[in-house]
Amino acid sequence: MSLEGRISINLATTRGAWGFAEAVDGCLRHGITAISPWRDQVHAIGLKEAVRIVQTNGLKLTGHCRGGMFPADTLEGRQANIEDNKRAIDEAAAMGADCLVLVVGGLPGSSKDIGEARKQVLEGIAAILPYAQAQSMPLAIEPLHPMYAADRACVNTLRQALDICEQLGEGVGVAIDVYHVWWDPELEAQIARAGKMGAILAHHICDWLVPTRDLLLDRGMMGDGVIDLPRIRGWIEAAGFHGAQEVEIFSQDNWWKRPGDETLATCIERFNTVCTR
Repeated sequence: MSLEGRISINLATTRGAWGFAEAVDGCLRHGITAISPWRDQVHAIGLKEAVRIVQTNGLKLTGHCRGGMFPADTLEGRQANIEDNKRAIDEAAAMGADCLVLVVGGLPGSSKDIGEARKQVLEGIAAILPYAQAQSMPLAIEPLHPMYAADRACVNTLRQALDICEQLGEGVGVAIDVYHVWWDPELEAQIARAGKMGAILAHHICDWLVPTRDLLLDRGMMGDGVIDLPRIRGWIEAAGFHGAQEVEIFSQDNWWKRPGDETLATCIERFNTVCTR
């Protein structure tokens, strides 16, 4: 069965082996025509060249990673973050991405006020939303596991992310990454809510290893951990989202040390045997 429209590779997955151009070549060798790059990978090759590669090869971008990181401990810092997000929107639009993924940011400076951080996130997204709408670029809030609340994302559940979507309206949705939300007892209900809102913009997959040796850089290949991937995909499809499943694996001591072709071959094998019922 063709992989087109079914699987996307977030280029974090092959970060240890390849840059942007090499990753694209590798994906094409394996019949994969959808990717999601990171901004540093695009910057390393240059936006103009990245756009050329995308267009020449007819690639679909299921997302662009990442915008966000809104909170700061000064007004100047908050404004600088807004301006950087506008640049991220420009990049995503130039490459024709389906959405700009937002990792919203945690506590600024020495703050212990998570409520204020969440307020700054809401204000930051509101500030860039008209700019994104002008370029028809949806913003996908990615709730991160609570272990990241202090430093990476103070939006930690799908419910919280959808509450922001409801407040801000059209142009804001969610990226559902199983690594971050699989544990949530409200997950099925909140996915259904997201579907009714038309808010599901992306679906990211990997696995949660037991034990996990590093909470950031030890994500598992699908099937190596405890996440019920087919069940969650079933909920997502029942909610009306049938876009590609985007493989995003941060694995400093395992998959990033392997040849990119081996990693992609394993992604495809596990996608076909683990991710669907």
